[in-house]
Amino acid sequence: MKTIDTAQTERNNAFLDLLIKTMSLKNDAALSRVLEVAPPVISKIRHGQLSVGATLLIGAHEESGLSIREMKAVLSEQVQEAT
Repeated sequence: MKTIDTAQTERNNAFLDLLIKTMSLKNDAALSRVLEVAPPVISKIRHGQLSVGATLLIGAHEESGLSIREMKAVLSEQVQEAT
């Protein structure tokens, strides 16, 4: 099974953490229920075994209210640090 690089795994984790925080969820299991994906999908994203796909991104947008642009920025590390 192909793994994703460490930097991308960290960005994926930041993305999942952002969703959990934004939706005031308790953990990954709650996130999987809201996004209607199996818990192993979230786990595989967290551990770098699966990337965030378009379907998950759209579902996250619909449930969280975050814009696609905001989420893609977190996933692609384009968030600019405050100066």
